Amino acid sequence: MSFLRGGKTSQRLLQDLNIYNPDQLPTNGYNVLVELAFPYDEKTKPPKTTAKGSCKHHWALKPNACTSQVIDESEPALIVVGAFCTECRRHLSLEMDSRGEGPGVVPCPTLDDPLHHFCHNPKRSEGFRRTNGGLDFWEDTRLFQCSAQACSTRLTVRMRSPRLKRGFTDLLLDRKLIEERARKAMALDPERFEGHAVPPPLTVMSNLRAYLSNAMRGEVKHIQKNNKKWLLSLGEPCEELLSYLQFSFEEDLGWDPPRPDVTDTAPFSTDLKVLLDDVDNELQVLMSKQPDEEKRQLKLHFSFTPATKEIQSLLGCDDYKRSLASRTANESEDDEHPFYGGLGAVLDFHDSLIEFAYSRQNSCDPKNNSYYLQCLQGIAEGRNSEELRLKVVMEASTGKISIGQIQEAYAAFGLDMHSLYLDDEHIIGNFRSRISDAPRQEDDLRQALTIIGQHRNSSKIEHYATDTITTYEQALSWLGATADMDDSFIVTMHGVKVSENETNDKTARDCVEMIARTRNSMALRSWLLTGDLVQTDMDVGQAYARLDIGVRTVDDDLVLSAYNSALQDQPSQETELKSALIAIAKDRNSTTLKNYANVSAATDHKLSEWPVGLDNIGNTCYLNSLLQFYFTIKPLRELVLNFDDYKVDFETSAFEKKQVGSRNVSKREVERAQTFVLELQKLFNSMISANATDVKPEIELARLTLLSSSAEDTYRRRSTLKTQRPSLGEIEGKPVHGPQPPPVISEDTARERQDSVTVMGDDAQTVQTPISIMAGEEDRAGSDSTLFEKPSPMTLDLQEVDQQAKALENKENMAPRKQETGRPITPPESPLKPLADAAPSRINEQGTNTSDQNVSKDETMLSPTKSDSIQSLPPPPTRSAPPVPPRNKPLDRHEEIKKEVEFGAQQDVTEVISNVLFQLQCAIKPESIDESGEQIDRIKKLFFGKQKVTTTAKDGKARTKEEFFSDIKIQVSSGPRDIYAALDGAFDEQIVEVGTSKEPQFTSISLLPPILQLHVSRAQYNRVSKEFFKATHHLEIKETIFMDRYIDSDDADLQKRRAECWAWKKELGQLERREAYLRKTELEISMPEALEQTVTYLKQLLEDKDSPEAIEVPEDLPQKIAEAAKKTKEELSDLESRIKDLTTNINSQFTDLRTLPYHLHSVIIHRGVVSSGHYWIYIYDFMRKIWRQYNDDRVEEVADLTKIYQRDTDQHRPATSSFLVYVKEGLELDLTEAVCRQIDEEVVAGSSADVPIQIDGASDVQMLEGRSDSPMAKLSRWATDLQPHHHQEDVEMKDASNDAPVKLGAKEKFKELMRPSQILGHKNITW
Repeated sequence: MSFLRGGKTSQRLLQDLNIYNPDQLPTNGYNVLVELAFPYDEKTKPPKTTAKGSCKHHWALKPNACTSQVIDESEPALIVVGAFCTECRRHLSLEMDSRGEGPGVVPCPTLDDPLHHFCHNPKRSEGFRRTNGGLDFWEDTRLFQCSAQACSTRLTVRMRSPRLKRGFTDLLLDRKLIEERARKAMALDPERFEGHAVPPPLTVMSNLRAYLSNAMRGEVKHIQKNNKKWLLSLGEPCEELLSYLQFSFEEDLGWDPPRPDVTDTAPFSTDLKVLLDDVDNELQVLMSKQPDEEKRQLKLHFSFTPATKEIQSLLGCDDYKRSLASRTANESEDDEHPFYGGLGAVLDFHDSLIEFAYSRQNSCDPKNNSYYLQCLQGIAEGRNSEELRLKVVMEASTGKISIGQIQEAYAAFGLDMHSLYLDDEHIIGNFRSRISDAPRQEDDLRQALTIIGQHRNSSKIEHYATDTITTYEQALSWLGATADMDDSFIVTMHGVKVSENETNDKTARDCVEMIARTRNSMALRSWLLTGDLVQTDMDVGQAYARLDIGVRTVDDDLVLSAYNSALQDQPSQETELKSALIAIAKDRNSTTLKNYANVSAATDHKLSEWPVGLDNIGNTCYLNSLLQFYFTIKPLRELVLNFDDYKVDFETSAFEKKQVGSRNVSKREVERAQTFVLELQKLFNSMISANATDVKPEIELARLTLLSSSAEDTYRRRSTLKTQRPSLGEIEGKPVHGPQPPPVISEDTARERQDSVTVMGDDAQTVQTPISIMAGEEDRAGSDSTLFEKPSPMTLDLQEVDQQAKALENKENMAPRKQETGRPITPPESPLKPLADAAPSRINEQGTNTSDQNVSKDETMLSPTKSDSIQSLPPPPTRSAPPVPPRNKPLDRHEEIKKEVEFGAQQDVTEVISNVLFQLQCAIKPESIDESGEQIDRIKKLFFGKQKVTTTAKDGKARTKEEFFSDIKIQVSSGPRDIYAALDGAFDEQIVEVGTSKEPQFTSISLLPPILQLHVSRAQYNRVSKEFFKATHHLEIKETIFMDRYIDSDDADLQKRRAECWAWKKELGQLERREAYLRKTELEISMPEALEQTVTYLKQLLEDKDSPEAIEVPEDLPQKIAEAAKKTKEELSDLESRIKDLTTNINSQFTDLRTLPYHLHSVIIHRGVVSSGHYWIYIYDFMRKIWRQYNDDRVEEVADLTKIYQRDTDQHRPATSSFLVYVKEGLELDLTEAVCRQIDEEVVAGSSADVPIQIDGASDVQMLEGRSDSPMAKLSRWATDLQPHHHQEDVEMKDASNDAPVKLGAKEKFKELMRPSQILGHKNITW
């Protein structure tokens, strides 16, 4: 098949239509109607385009199948032309529909488009198909669309098989058969037929035509069963043919002719009338081929009206411009070079039409413009046309290259341009190798590499060829970014490139600089200069220029109009455009512009009726998504806001036995958890009362949310254990290093770590339950364990640290040797404090050990290894004591928290969710305790369900295990699927290894939670490249799901359905693997296609068997392989049918179980790669019945729900769902509330803390002047003190209780003083 995807001019389409036989394609499968000519290669023999013995059609007009031609061709219309071939009797119907919608639709031909240029539309074409359930009848339908922008013409080409199959024509033409049935009729009644002769075929067909013509006119008469003419010509032996033509036989009345609808006028539309008209035309063709003598005797003459003129008129090519040479030269289509077919042109086209065809091909198929340029160049040389040569030169000047140049470029590197295994990295590596071997040829090789880059449309290769980034598109491509990505993502991609290879830094910065220059991005320029992506204050002149406002005196409405227009055109530049608007607003002191600048451009909702956004404080987009989700869960929000009512008391016995996640929790963990809840409470209060569209989460909340206690220990251990030991100075010019102080590890911790070690080999597999374990169990698994979703860049460092830690732990916990147990050793002083048993995950907690009672006997003795090493040391040199070892300068606490947040941001979303749920449970008191000692509380009741794992032994006995789960993991690694198919993967039966036996196991749900969380696992590992990647397959989300099919139940019918479904899926998997094997071979084609091409190749070898270099091929081998190809096709067809049936069965197996509905509440979306990207969340408001998108500080209503439910159109980095939340039906309004705001509407939205306070009514202040401790006096002093520090965000006050300075934010202090209990009735205060 040809790889060209261009179109054909109308005359070319007609020329190909004349040799098109859809039922007789050549062995290579080439379709001359829908495909362009095979690319010409002078080194190889051109493939066949038609099959041997195929018909070259002579089309005759079928008047009864044509519409009347439209006089005014410029007017859109539907025109139909019907024709039949006078050679092969195939039927042709052409339907031209130029009825375009909307103004300005102009059908071709026009001045710019002198001919139609048709492109095949395979998706809307039915193609070749058998009809009437047999092999004798077929129909081929192809749809073409004119590629001209102003033309909406659609062309439908429909070709049908002859109506009279071989068996029918034998009845009419075979003189022996005619004589047999005539003699049989005569023998039944010799007297009646005396003197009658056997009719010739011409008479038989003439009689049949007469019966059909009468029926078409409505002149229907019964044919007596003893009618002599009827019996001699047709009769009972022709019953199959007569029944096909809808003759009917009744014993008493005889034969009844067909009865078509006489009201159906041309063009005929009823099936019977179309059939009879087609048969009549075919009978004329058959009769016309009978001997002339017989035609003269019967006085029959046949002439057919050629359809060429009508077809050309229909296609708009009846008067195209021809070349001068074609008018004088005696050239035929056989003399046509393949270059004409490549352009979709014909031999006699004028040069201007050749240029037109070339232009159209480039527009429709730009990927192959190099071959079209070669076609143009070849035709120009063949015609010796200066006009076409000039066109070639002009195209080359624009950077276009021909296929010949491309072949030479690949040859320069010894590469095969058609290789399936050729990628950019291989080509660039080859280029580097060549220039290192032949530096003098660097210029030629760079030119060749540039051509290859253009051919592959690879900006990366072009960049290496030119060694520069010259365009905005090249910069984006090199970084792996797209134009719609914002500045922060550009900086992220810079980091990704540098992390891949440090030598990429310069090029990556050049790319960022190019993007900054093109976007005119001050934020990116700031990052290039300072390393911080901050938006500096924009000069007002720059602001007007940025919004393209030439006159500064325009009113505010025009400024907003210019802002919104620029924002629509440049959505990735929203931050900078908003800065421009703010600069203009400040310059004008415009309240309208200030208010607009502080409200998201996408919303004009009242603050009290709209959720608040959350500022991104540095790679915390998914933190913001989770916080928004938690805030909308009403019971959780109420628990946080009223934390004192739920807070666990350390003095109660309940705390001593407190168990979360199947383990006891320590006091430190509870204290940390309560700190987290208090921080969350502060944020929730701010989200409720903020007079702004967005608020900023505290960094401490981010740290506590993103970083679990175990991850925090991991981070701190990583910062404590270094690979380089501290220097103790120098002796004789050489550095002396001391050992690191070993951490003191409890026995429980050592044992726990030993148990958590997993031996990994090349074939090791990670065993992961599909349903998440309870919150807290991931902590118990070990300090480094994570619910992995994306790889951490610190993985190698942590492994190295763990190796050091474990080595030290083994030393410190090793029992002393028997011979050394009696030797007392004085332990050295250590600043390290052993950990409490209740906190086994912590190590290296710094402190001073003041009690010997806290040190065990083993911990007071040095290990033998250490002792031996000390004794074997050589005596130290005689010199003064070494200097004090240098210590790392302690980090500022704020900086340390920032680094911990950065480390926590590497954790996965579900890991953070588990951490949040675990901390919430740690912080609150239990409502009850279950039989295992597990705490049951509000969080557990909201988010946790119970799963039951059932394993069946060989003896048929079932074992069950029940445990809590917080979310269900679903996979999309193997391909797109709907939510049920993904959920099935978590609950379907699987075979597990138990000891030495393999046993079936499945999971069911014994208790459904009110809030059902689904984690979409997308991180995958490529064992070949040894890299992680993100699976971007689409998950079809449903608004409502029914969980009945997954419930643990003894119902026999449900168990039977599950067993059937599991069996179907097992069979489906086997069939799909077989289908995939047959559908795609290593040659990127299907197995039948590979076999068919093999047959073609073998036949060519047999044709060349007399050649001296011939390869011996068995004569019957092509036939055997052809049979195998046929069987493989049939197998694929059977597979497709069975797969379809199985899929239908699986999808419909549980559709009637609908008693446990859950409704979609929220969807967390991720765009990016496995190691970077951006998160946002969609949340449904059940009260207002709308969806909102929460994207950091922006909260917008979702008008287009396809963003949530359908696959993202971005093929490069599609947005994909990563976490779903469903709420049980009937509890939606009880459990969720999207909007919860309590704010003062009179206060201007977005007011900042540096606005001065005005106090109206001097008498109120004077009245309280004498009372230095009065709230109004405090307020007055505070307002006075604040004025000189107008630009300071914090102010220092003195606490009245102890005169200690207290540093408070301006907003917080003002709110404290403005409480109703403090104001004492004074209402004339405004801020």
